[in-house]
Amino acid sequence: MVLLRPLVLLLALVVSDLHCLPWFINVSESQGPGTILQSFSFNCSSHTPTLELLHVQPPTTFFNPPSLTRWQGIYVGKMTLSSSARLDALTVNHYELQLRFTCGNHVMEGPLSVDVQRDPGRIQCAGRFASPAGEIIQVPETVKPGARLYTLLLPGQGAQMSITSAQDPPYFPGPFSINGQGWLQAPSQGLRGQAQKVFQLQILVTFGQGRSCCGMLTVKVLPAPSSQVSFLQQAQNITIPENLVPGSKVVQVQARGFDVRYEILSPVPCRLFSIGRVDGVVRTTSPLELAQAPDAAVTRLRVKAFERLRPWASAELDFKVDVQSVNRWPPRCTPALLATQIPETTPVGTVLNTFTCTDPDSPGSTLDYQLLFHSPAGTASLCLQDRVLEVNATLDCDTPGACFHHAASILVLDGGQPLMTTEVPVLVMVTPVNEFSPACVPRTFRVREDAGPHALLGSVVGKDMDYPHDSIEYSTPGGSATFAVDRLSGEVRLLGPLDYELQKFHRLTVLLTDHSQDQDPTCHRSGSCTITIEVEDVNDHAPECEPPFQELTIHTHLGRSMEVTRVSCRVPQEPQRLAFSYSIVEGNSRSQFSLQGAVLVLNDLMLGPSWPEQPHTYELLIRVADAGPSTPHLSTTATVIVHLVPWRASTVATSTHRATVTSMMTPLLVTDTEAFWQPEPWFVVVLTVTSALLLLALGWLLSRLLRGLAQVLQAPSKPTQALLLNSIQGTEGSVEGFMEAPRMETPQAPSSVMSPQHFDGRAQDPRTGRDYLFNTHTGARRWL
Repeated sequence: MVLLRPLVLLLALVVSDLHCLPWFINVSESQGPGTILQSFSFNCSSHTPTLELLHVQPPTTFFNPPSLTRWQGIYVGKMTLSSSARLDALTVNHYELQLRFTCGNHVMEGPLSVDVQRDPGRIQCAGRFASPAGEIIQVPETVKPGARLYTLLLPGQGAQMSITSAQDPPYFPGPFSINGQGWLQAPSQGLRGQAQKVFQLQILVTFGQGRSCCGMLTVKVLPAPSSQVSFLQQAQNITIPENLVPGSKVVQVQARGFDVRYEILSPVPCRLFSIGRVDGVVRTTSPLELAQAPDAAVTRLRVKAFERLRPWASAELDFKVDVQSVNRWPPRCTPALLATQIPETTPVGTVLNTFTCTDPDSPGSTLDYQLLFHSPAGTASLCLQDRVLEVNATLDCDTPGACFHHAASILVLDGGQPLMTTEVPVLVMVTPVNEFSPACVPRTFRVREDAGPHALLGSVVGKDMDYPHDSIEYSTPGGSATFAVDRLSGEVRLLGPLDYELQKFHRLTVLLTDHSQDQDPTCHRSGSCTITIEVEDVNDHAPECEPPFQELTIHTHLGRSMEVTRVSCRVPQEPQRLAFSYSIVEGNSRSQFSLQGAVLVLNDLMLGPSWPEQPHTYELLIRVADAGPSTPHLSTTATVIVHLVPWRASTVATSTHRATVTSMMTPLLVTDTEAFWQPEPWFVVVLTVTSALLLLALGWLLSRLLRGLAQVLQAPSKPTQALLLNSIQGTEGSVEGFMEAPRMETPQAPSSVMSPQHFDGRAQDPRTGRDYLFNTHTGARRWL
């Protein structure tokens, strides 16, 4: 069938007077845009012909749609190259064009083959390198410096290539180069560390006689794939002290691979340690105190290293973490502070005090005692013999009005690891001695729940009996995100929001540290007190009643009061809020009802003789508001419908019928859903067009009937054969839009011929073409 199609098309074109249409044409690759590949002419007299280009194989935009013009009664078609045509016999040397010729109802299709011939005198750049998008190559970052990355096809002998685009650092590790053979070579520095970078190179190719072409070459550097993930260090045991704070670094593991990630495989979950997913640093996550957690003494960790893009490439490392106990407690000495007054006449060798110190970490161990002098420096007035402090020299007052004083301390060392010491201050004579810790009176501040940031809650007043008095700095240990204490004034201010429902009381420990009260400026004493902040509730939730709607029927006696119902309300968000106020705001027109707290009471005593005999309905609106000290006061409304039925003799006992609507129901809410049909727009259009066509058909049929009736009324004296002929003609006319039927002619014979035999009309047989006369009464035919 494929071979017969060109022959059929050729035969059809010959029938249509197609003079010349080549099926195989040759074109040189040097032909440019606008070149006429071929012209051909043909005749098409009855219709306006069309010539189309259906498709091109291989797909390209090198060919324009064929043009078709009329010249001296002949249609001339032309095939031309488009503006994007760049023929290259080395790239594509054959194109198959499918054409379609249409002349009226005659449609013909056929192929047109275009062979691109090589032009020896034309030299140009070839391949995707010379295309607008250029050539893209991918190389790993592990290529050797100066390695060949790509080979450019030289268009001819003597062509020279050079890179014209900038290759400036630091983006480029070094310049790429092209040698005389067209080899693109890597920079002399290599591409290590340039992964995921893209380098665009504009390359100029020059030929002899000043001819040249250019192209784009894009080099994409890929990360070097890792052959195996492995840890750089082997299994090891790690020893850490127990006093490491959470977040301290234990060890860092490192693995060889590309984009490596780390995770702990065992134990899972790991309570004491964590590992950085990217850096591999193992850190502590909780305190390691062996007294509280003996199981923390030894932990065996298994760590896994894997590549992020290839999780299956992984390695594991096992190591042990030993936690050692730490000498944490310094020696405890009695007395902890030596402050004494001695006269300047005290003899040498007088014992001032004997110190007794013990090591809580190692009771019974030997301690080392050292006497340290602070003021005046290097004095020999005091000495320490074992644990006994003695006067070593004569004491004297150097300043009139004040006694000379000695500030010293006894340093006690326990010899553990790490070394812990205790310093016992020693104050001799009347000297400023910092011996009292600052203190403050615990206080309670009240603050509203909606207080804004920086609101002043109050001040902490600290007292210190050392001289100078009340030289105190205030601070909060560990800091607080909600409250702040001024360092000098002790003012307590609010930083963050408060929520009465979450926390009603806040206890803030204020640390008081004294200064400038000792000869040693580094000697400080501290104290603390607890400040209580009481949050005042700010009402932000209205009460909710359950149920919000009640309907009751009451049978009552005259002159009696009775309980109708109880309104039960609460604040779900604040269950502790129980104080509410109740009031009837609507519906109690005759004051028959009253509220005793949350109880609705019917007061029949007030009805009197005017009490109606018929039942009566009251719709009461009860306002419920919170009545506590908090402001603002929010309220809600509960609805109670009471049907009062007067007591009659037939009533056996007073009864109450209650109908309540829970909070899940919404009373007096009626939802009416109305269904309607809304057709699609296309359906309306189709229905309108169909209706219009139907009306036109009915009008046409009615007009035909009226026309026939008018003819009968206008010619009543015509013979019967004329009426029959009109009827026949009307019937034929109704179908003349579909086929041509034989027409009947009115007989032209004389009336003398027709009358004796009562032939009413003349007709013609459509099969034979013979004329005959037709008698409508007998049905007889008379052939002419």
